[in-house]
Amino acid sequence: MTPTPHLTEPAARTERPAPFQPADRSLLPDTGTATVDIVVPVHNEERALPGCLRTLHARLSEGFPFPWRITVADNASTDETFATARRLADELPGVGVVHLDRKGRGLALRTVWGASDADIVAYMDVDLSTGLDGLLPLVAPLASGHSDLAIGSRLAPGARTVRGPRREFISRCYNGIIRLTHGVRFTDAQCGFKAARTEVLRPLLQVTRDDAWFFDTELLLLAEHNGLRVHEVPVDWVEDVDTRVDVVSTAADDLRGLWRIARLKASGGARVAVRPRPAPAAEHPDAVLAPATRRGVLSWEVGCFIAIGVVSTAGQALLYWLLRGWWTPAVANLVSLFVLTVLNTEANRRLTFRHSTTPPARAHFGAGGLFVLGYLVTSGAVLWFKWLHPGASPAAETAVLAAASVAVTGVRFAVLRLAVFVGPRGRTS
Repeated sequence: MTPTPHLTEPAARTERPAPFQPADRSLLPDTGTATVDIVVPVHNEERALPGCLRTLHARLSEGFPFPWRITVADNASTDETFATARRLADELPGVGVVHLDRKGRGLALRTVWGASDADIVAYMDVDLSTGLDGLLPLVAPLASGHSDLAIGSRLAPGARTVRGPRREFISRCYNGIIRLTHGVRFTDAQCGFKAARTEVLRPLLQVTRDDAWFFDTELLLLAEHNGLRVHEVPVDWVEDVDTRVDVVSTAADDLRGLWRIARLKASGGARVAVRPRPAPAAEHPDAVLAPATRRGVLSWEVGCFIAIGVVSTAGQALLYWLLRGWWTPAVANLVSLFVLTVLNTEANRRLTFRHSTTPPARAHFGAGGLFVLGYLVTSGAVLWFKWLHPGASPAAETAVLAAASVAVTGVRFAVLRLAVFVGPRGRTS
């Protein structure tokens, strides 16, 4: 039996490793790094507060690499929360207390964050449902200047959650509504684990109005609307059933808040004076870049528009076939057309014209008007043809309908591109 030859790794040349170089401390603040103010908003939390502060304080003291402090923001507690917070502040170095006479988590955060002299402000819920292992990944991209806001997400890839199906369903529905109505990219608006660079946060706080639970969503919507970079951290999250949240009233307030922010965006009032981020640029000095031309963008838009149109047509036919068993042809056709028009517009907004700054509501309204116009034009073309040629075959009518549909599709693409999805578009590679 012939022995199996041994497979050996190729020989590596041994070179002397380069020495580590000292950091350039001239680029950092006098403290050597960014300061972090972690706010814990509380209302009637005398039971949960001691465990929260001692656990958080111990974790930060073990080696958090930034100068830090903890600020308890007591908003109008009626139990012993404020007294408990002051006693813990005397016991634990680096813990401060602020008392507000009005209730509201949003109010507490806006007040304390707006007055903080830290480089970075953060907050977490008193129940510590979000794992503290996510705190450093939350703060680090802000300290480096890479991002402007950072949020913990229970819905991002890699997140792990332990919570009941009711809360899971409500959370996913709410965040789905935010993405559908405002076209945002972040996945979880309500996780009580957020941070921001103070210099970019202050202008946003001047525009925020909500004093309660919608404050988080409002802040993130304003940040994305003004071109700020929001960093997401997948977190571990364990539900604490001892909560002060009234789910029904909070949901109603959130929906009203989404409508208010949509109107604020439409009026231009959501724009704030923040320093825009520079455009992406190649780091390599000899990078070979594509020429600055619109040809690549147009090719991408036409290709996506056609692909989405083909899928939408097939989807409409399938939905019509499913609905036809219950409804008349006219009703089934109208419903299938409406549903697929909404989905088609959303797909074009996210893919074809993905760099447009048009708000989702305006995009759907404009596409809806084009849908009605197209329906009238195609129907009118067929009726006009039948009037000219009363004895024409169904095949001839279908050919006229197809030709009219192609013409309407071309006009629809042009109007969507030039009038509906307006604003800057990036170069597509």
